[in-house]
Amino acid sequence: MKSTKKPKVAIVHDWLVGGGAERVVLELHRMFPDAPIYTSYATDEWREKLDGKVVTGWLQRFGKLRKFMALGRIWWFTHLDLSDYDIVISSSGNGEAFGVKTPADTLHINYCHTPTHYYWRFYDEYMRSPGFGVFDPIARLGLRLLAWPLRRWDYRAAQRADVILANSTHIQADIQTYYGRDSIVVHPPVDVDRFSSAQKPEKPTGFVIAGRHVPQKRIDLAVKACGQLDLPLTVLGSGAETERLRVLAGPTVTFTGRVSDEELVQRIAGARAFIFPSFEDFGIAPVEALAAGTPLIAYRAGGALDYVIEGETGTFFDNQTVESLVAAIQSFDSNAYKAEILKKQAAEFSPAAFQSQIRKLIP
Repeated sequence: MKSTKKPKVAIVHDWLVGGGAERVVLELHRMFPDAPIYTSYATDEWREKLDGKVVTGWLQRFGKLRKFMALGRIWWFTHLDLSDYDIVISSSGNGEAFGVKTPADTLHINYCHTPTHYYWRFYDEYMRSPGFGVFDPIARLGLRLLAWPLRRWDYRAAQRADVILANSTHIQADIQTYYGRDSIVVHPPVDVDRFSSAQKPEKPTGFVIAGRHVPQKRIDLAVKACGQLDLPLTVLGSGAETERLRVLAGPTVTFTGRVSDEELVQRIAGARAFIFPSFEDFGIAPVEALAAGTPLIAYRAGGALDYVIEGETGTFFDNQTVESLVAAIQSFDSNAYKAEILKKQAAEFSPAAFQSQIRKLIP
């Protein structure tokens, strides 16, 4: 590594539009406030959040069309000149930022949110439903034609980082399976303090679910299960699936739409349990629920395996079916869980814990 008193750091990220991956970038920015943040596209909101440190290029002009420009993103990231930096931290998942090329004496740490879904684990699902709306036929054709060469590039690019960090043990296993590389688990930072201050009622009522209303979140399972059991369910948030979910819902299901941060916290804290039926690489919302003192009913897969401890922080259901979720709800006893234990578990995923783990890797 280059000999300097204070290492010069650069941060590289796929794109900055909002989500759990951006929270990692924000925390890295707080750790290294002088570091530029190179990305293919950024909203004005994220430029402001990151104090004007964002650096974009020609891809910024293409707006939403950038989603179809994998080859353009590959070219842009692999042609970044990072020779002036002692440490490069790339943050990548379903994108190309981890493919940057660095000098031999520069330490490249890659934070892997996931090996690219549509090349590897979820290729078939993306072929059935790419998630581009009216552009689905174009996305499907492009993926069919380019999947093999892009998969080869993705694998080769994954060999470039000196150290790979995985956001969960599930992703750690996928990194080994698809990239053939060892990695270190560093869970993403969760704003647990915002939820831990919530007042948990003595007798919480009903169930709650939160997140974008998109098919892969499987909110439909919770809606159908609670309707079948005639139990109250609060559905927070909105999205493309909202109207379909309303059609599926019975009289005990309430849709709030988007709510304020304060109401979000109180709704989650006031529930008997937070239902988490999706297969996520990690899952920020369920950890927030734990911080609010609310136990989880989660699908036994993905990131949930890192924070759901059976009988201590929640319970699992084994299949993504209404029947499996119904059985878990029927056997669930909210009185068996202690808020202080749930909050303690959530604290392990705090920003301070994240920073501590990252700093151990910095010479």
